[in-house]
Amino acid sequence: MLRLSKRLECIARQVPDGSRMADIGSDHALLPSWLAERGSITFAVAGEVNEGPRDAALRQVKTAGLQKLIDVRLGDGLEVIEPGEVDVITIAGMGGTLIASILEAGAAKLEGVRRLVLQPNVGEDNVRRWLVQHGWVLIQEQILEEDGKIYEILTAVPESATDITNLKLYEPFQLGENVKLSENRLLLMGPYLVREGSPVLVKKWEAEIKKLQMIERQLGQSDNPASRKKERELQEEMHAIREVLACLPKVKPSFS
Repeated sequence: MLRLSKRLECIARQVPDGSRMADIGSDHALLPSWLAERGSITFAVAGEVNEGPRDAALRQVKTAGLQKLIDVRLGDGLEVIEPGEVDVITIAGMGGTLIASILEAGAAKLEGVRRLVLQPNVGEDNVRRWLVQHGWVLIQEQILEEDGKIYEILTAVPESATDITNLKLYEPFQLGENVKLSENRLLLMGPYLVREGSPVLVKKWEAEIKKLQMIERQLGQSDNPASRKKERELQEEMHAIREVLACLPKVKPSFS
């Protein structure tokens, strides 16, 4: 039996039993193979844009004897599927901007899809913004650390499939006495993640502050007036993050 990384196993747990799935950028088809071995899916497309990874996925599927359940295909993004062919799409291990562009380019292929499970390596807010703009609603967010890296896993369904609304999900709310979380801050940090306030989330944003501090120091070496403006913007952003982090233990995971 195959074994998955902690990250991929968390993604796998978001795929409902009996699904027909497409795993885009499938990386040796590990995720669909793991699910197929356990009888959790009825069919899968493993999509790869380059021949090398496609061939590796083909070897994995053949070795596992899963050719009847998993179809490995070469193509760019959602080009590898037809409308109505799958009901779950997973995209993991790419930047948020790229994931959003894949969904945008393949929007016509989302017909009949009941769930998106997305794991951006960076730029998670770009994915959240795309979901809001295209009628998808987050039903869960996970954050985890593995091998020194922090990952966020975003699970979304069509607006018609849930009572949760984006209006409510991203509605500004008060943190503590003096901090109000804006829609933009929730898009950046995650509406569920902020409410849960896990230690991993704190660690992620503390690391982000350190990155911003490094950029601030570099800007301090420049006499360009534009650098002063950028410094002020960075200082404001770091202050906003610190305010949120200071209040996280007081947040309750509820939308009521």
